[in-house]
Amino acid sequence: MSYLRLEEITKRFGSFIANDNISLTIDPGKIHAILGENGAGKTTLMNIISGLYQPDSGQIFLQEKPVKINFPSIAIKLGIGMIHQHFMLVPQLSVTENIILGTLKNWGLNLRQKQQEIAALSEAYGLTVDPTAKVENLPVGAQQRVEILKVLYRKAKLLILDEPTAVLTPPEIDLLMAILRQLAADGHTIIFISHKLDEVMNLCDTVTVLRRGKVVANTTTKEATPQQLAALMVGREVALQLDKTSASPGKVVLSAQNLQIEDDRGVLTVRNVSFELRTGEILGIAGVDGNGQRELADAITGLRTVKQGKIELNPSVQAGKGSVVGLGYIPEDRQKMGLVLQFNIAQNLILKAFKNLPFCRRFLLQPEAIRNNAYSATQEFDIRATTEDVKVSQLSGGNQQKVVLARELARNPMLVVAMQPTRGLDVGATEAVQRRLLAQRDRGAAILYISTELEEVMAMSDRIAVMYRGEFVSVLDARTATVEQIGFLMGGGRKASST
Repeated sequence: MSYLRLEEITKRFGSFIANDNISLTIDPGKIHAILGENGAGKTTLMNIISGLYQPDSGQIFLQEKPVKINFPSIAIKLGIGMIHQHFMLVPQLSVTENIILGTLKNWGLNLRQKQQEIAALSEAYGLTVDPTAKVENLPVGAQQRVEILKVLYRKAKLLILDEPTAVLTPPEIDLLMAILRQLAADGHTIIFISHKLDEVMNLCDTVTVLRRGKVVANTTTKEATPQQLAALMVGREVALQLDKTSASPGKVVLSAQNLQIEDDRGVLTVRNVSFELRTGEILGIAGVDGNGQRELADAITGLRTVKQGKIELNPSVQAGKGSVVGLGYIPEDRQKMGLVLQFNIAQNLILKAFKNLPFCRRFLLQPEAIRNNAYSATQEFDIRATTEDVKVSQLSGGNQQKVVLARELARNPMLVVAMQPTRGLDVGATEAVQRRLLAQRDRGAAILYISTELEEVMAMSDRIAVMYRGEFVSVLDARTATVEQIGFLMGGGRKASST
């Protein structure tokens, strides 16, 4: 008997068909992967199962009984819990307050008793977290454990996880995998949405692949290979290994000397960092999230003041006081820092150039030039939307990232700072972003590539700086560095000799 069965689910948004006659079956106690490109309809389908959207047609069966899930509250009563890619937590509240929020129907609140209940629940499932801690003070991995506890507290038997590893470090990912296996062993059914094929192959039992709103395959991980799944997702063969030419470094574009940088709380997070970055090379920064990478990127791009030390930019990048025209910045959080979500695609593409010709003439914006620019960018970067007037808030994560990339690379910058540029992207979009950045390197740009994905840093970089507790503990040649060597340094291992 299946636990969840969908029959011909269809969902439209205007003329756009997000889900097109989708049918699939998930057995109880299994971990079932939903794969697909950004915009393939995965999140829309999960929002239908969790009651946020209602299908235009089709039927949902839960334990072989037809159900109508008109509201999230109905989904919760049916034992369905969804953990979203962007956490639904109130930062100012404690762990316990977040978990019980919306569940109490009386005026009495024994917070200490609830804390004890949460502590017992977290211990029972191996989800270690302090029930009294404020969420805003927790690392990302712990916040995700709070989200899982929140749905378990509501007695969920079907757990939906949307890109659950997108913001986690490798150790946190390993812990999450162990937790999910234990939950499945205890009888929970899990839907796992991910772009990371290695995670799907290692964790999941069965797989449904979506492409442009339709099911193109229902299979098992034992019967499929990563290459086959990638091809099914994007409709073509995908290079899972980058074909990269040797670097030809030229003149120094960026020089950092003895940098000391503080975070927003005044805590020193970057300590005595010095390096040079040249044209035609990619310097990757590897490290567990929270070791000063964000503060370093912000300082280089002029968003944060350096406490001590010096940052020097080549004149080809710096064109006068306060005017950095030759720099492209792909920020860590595309939604908070990279885009104005309520602006449309065309408007976001000119955010850094709207005062200039051809987009502005005599203080008036030129709609035709702005539209033509958007059309060219959507074609060149494969931004999938019906028109350039679509708000970027309505785009998938991958298409949002392509908008950022198109804008930041539009003027062929001499320096590109790429912070987590492929976070949350599918294999096709990841390949596209990486190829674009490699093309910029080959053109002669200098690229600082910051990512917590170790394999990605190793594949993209010419040199790799390992960052731990705000310091560069070593700078290695990417051609000879090993995963074990870098992983050891990322965890605070002894310094190696620099190259």
